[in-house]
Amino acid sequence: MTPSTGEPAPTPVRVLLCDDHAVVRAGLLALLSSAPGIEVIGEAEDGEEAVAMAAALRPDVVLMDLQLGSGIDGIEATRRIAGPGDRPQDVHRERERESDRPHVHDRTHDRPIPPPTPPTPHVLVLTTYDTDADITRAIEAGATGYLLKAERPEELFSAIRAAAAGRTTLSAPVAHRVLAQMRSPRPTLTVRERDILGQLARGLSNREIARALFISEATVKTHLGRIYDKLGVDTRAGAVSVAKEQRLLP
Repeated sequence: MTPSTGEPAPTPVRVLLCDDHAVVRAGLLALLSSAPGIEVIGEAEDGEEAVAMAAALRPDVVLMDLQLGSGIDGIEATRRIAGPGDRPQDVHRERERESDRPHVHDRTHDRPIPPPTPPTPHVLVLTTYDTDADITRAIEAGATGYLLKAERPEELFSAIRAAAAGRTTLSAPVAHRVLAQMRSPRPTLTVRERDILGQLARGLSNREIARALFISEATVKTHLGRIYDKLGVDTRAGAVSVAKEQRLLP
């Protein structure tokens, strides 16, 4: 009960932490313990553990770092926890959980009614990385929000509550990058240009690219010139760097 109104206190937002640094997890645990209406129910040190704990504990929000050392990264963990569509392993786990739950009986049709499926946890990315590629991959994987670790504690608390309600929260630098991407869409490369860019990323020379794709060196140079123009670069390294950032590699 709340002292002022005598009404039941609101259910706290249940949070699962995922970060591969124990010191960071301890700091977040201490910080979130001071926030009203937020309860940390578990800590995971890698992606696989986060996926397993999210399935078992069903938190409202998973606070997810992107770089998690060995094993799957935060992007893949986010996809497995909150990504669109039913994943076979999740369906299997859900059936196992349903077998242990009491069923309500439908007297009209004389059959048991299975209990409702718990809602999928929302993933709020909390990281130091704010590249276009990281942001895009996280959002496509199903992340509800994307926050940088430099944010003030009050911003983190607000973002967690927003994520629990299914609302998107982005750090200001991240929101700026997202808007910039929308205003300046990725360049369109032809299939051949993508093929050449892929070979370029492997470190092949013009001659080796020509041999691999069964074209002349002159044709390779022509395509490279067009690739440089479209990406706004003038070096091979620059082309590969921009292509990785904008996810243009095949």
